[in-house]
Amino acid sequence: MDFITLLFVAVGLAMDAFSVAVTDGIVIKKVKVVNALKVALFFGIFQFGMLFVGNLLGSAFSKYISTIDHWIAFILLMVIGGKMFFEAIFEKEEKEEENKKENPLDNKVLTVLAIATSIDALAVGVSFAAMQNVGIVYSASVVGIVAFVFSFAGMYIGNKFGNLFGNKSEIIGGIVLMGIGIKILVEHLFF
Repeated sequence: MDFITLLFVAVGLAMDAFSVAVTDGIVIKKVKVVNALKVALFFGIFQFGMLFVGNLLGSAFSKYISTIDHWIAFILLMVIGGKMFFEAIFEKEEKEEENKKENPLDNKVLTVLAIATSIDALAVGVSFAAMQNVGIVYSASVVGIVAFVFSFAGMYIGNKFGNLFGNKSEIIGGIVLMGIGIKILVEHLFF
């Protein structure tokens, strides 16, 4: 596989991570470099790891993974997005309630989001196993680096435009996450 083709695959896989990073950037009032690095590392490492693990699973398991990957991503993104959406709508103005909101930089939240957005990378890794001219460490590294760069940029893009929406930015973030889940499900069921 040539580098340009691999780069297009990496960009395609990074789009969901980018969208989630934009959402995180919207929710966070002031993004610091350390915040963007944390989100980018989560998404980059999971994209790398899932592609690598998918390759290890090999083509023997591809039919099982491809039949449920979209459902797993859909459910995870709908739960997290729905929770963000409903918390934003029903939030109370009190400071105590605001402190109880889910932190988009929380390790558990980032892990769930990173898994949900990298399940496609798992399936791609399985398909790479069937190809003879694909170096998996190199391919997974390119995919991980692209996801890292896109996620890092997404945090700042979301933060820049998210502050325009004020305190209702979590509604937009929740809708975006649920939209990504629906997109993944529709693509796998109908295309």
